[in-house]
Amino acid sequence: MSKNAKIYVAGHRGLVGSALVRVLKKQGYQNLLLRTRQEVDLRNQAQVTEFFEKEKPEFVFLAAAKVGGIWANHTYRGDFILENLQIQTNVISSAFSCGVQKLIFLGSSCIYPKLADQPMKESALLTGPLEETNEAYAIAKIAGIMLCKSLMLQYKRPFISLMPTNLYGPGDNYDLENSHVLPGLIRKFHEAKMKEQKSVTAWGTGSPLREFLYADDVAEAALFALRNYDETQHLNVGSGEEITIRDLSQLVKKVVGYTGDIVWDTSKPDGTPRKLMDSSRLRSYGWKPTVSLEEGIGLAYQDFLERTVVS
Repeated sequence: MSKNAKIYVAGHRGLVGSALVRVLKKQGYQNLLLRTRQEVDLRNQAQVTEFFEKEKPEFVFLAAAKVGGIWANHTYRGDFILENLQIQTNVISSAFSCGVQKLIFLGSSCIYPKLADQPMKESALLTGPLEETNEAYAIAKIAGIMLCKSLMLQYKRPFISLMPTNLYGPGDNYDLENSHVLPGLIRKFHEAKMKEQKSVTAWGTGSPLREFLYADDVAEAALFALRNYDETQHLNVGSGEEITIRDLSQLVKKVVGYTGDIVWDTSKPDGTPRKLMDSSRLRSYGWKPTVSLEEGIGLAYQDFLERTVVS
């Protein structure tokens, strides 16, 4: 791929999209197409079609999505499935119609069954019931995978799907109602430290196991796949390491510098008991992550301090 290639990063202000912009610029790609929702609403088919026909991007990273944590996914499930289906269909269909050379679609590990064998292989897709709390979002992402795969099988167009594990890092959402677990914990512990609270309440039992990957690592993986992968099989992207939510909470507490106690609200849902990705397929091509969890949490906390005003 030429350094002057015209590259569209859909969702460039989000967690993964902003990481993609950092990584692409770092590697010398400067001809980037970046549009805010106010400029191009990806839910609007006419606006997306007009954008692609005018700008004619050569490569596309589809990182735009409506995302959120357990509470948001469970409460606004209609919004999650509708908006994500709209975004995916509009971008992928326009990329196909306008002759985009290659597209990378970013999905999520929630596509796999709630009780899938661990670590989860790509072959686990559609082998059992999904986790109920984020089922709507997962079904939208599965539809995106199948759209890319079907276009590739029928028309031989390299539209590749990557399924990252739980992501975090600069550009994350730290809102307590809509955030994922790690950025939510960063905010909780920071606020408790500032207010000198004696304890912080965390959801569930703390027993679920989760895998986390720094956003710039998944951006590197996406660029790596663009250069090196052309098969129909979607690819898992993970760190290969897992941690309980209880131990994660202790690690975030340490990084933030909070000295109080953690109280577990067991009336709140845990979600899927375990989610570990088998990323051996992607690793066999030569990719591997570089940022450790503790280092990444430190970088994320610095981002939180720089971007968030906490009373």
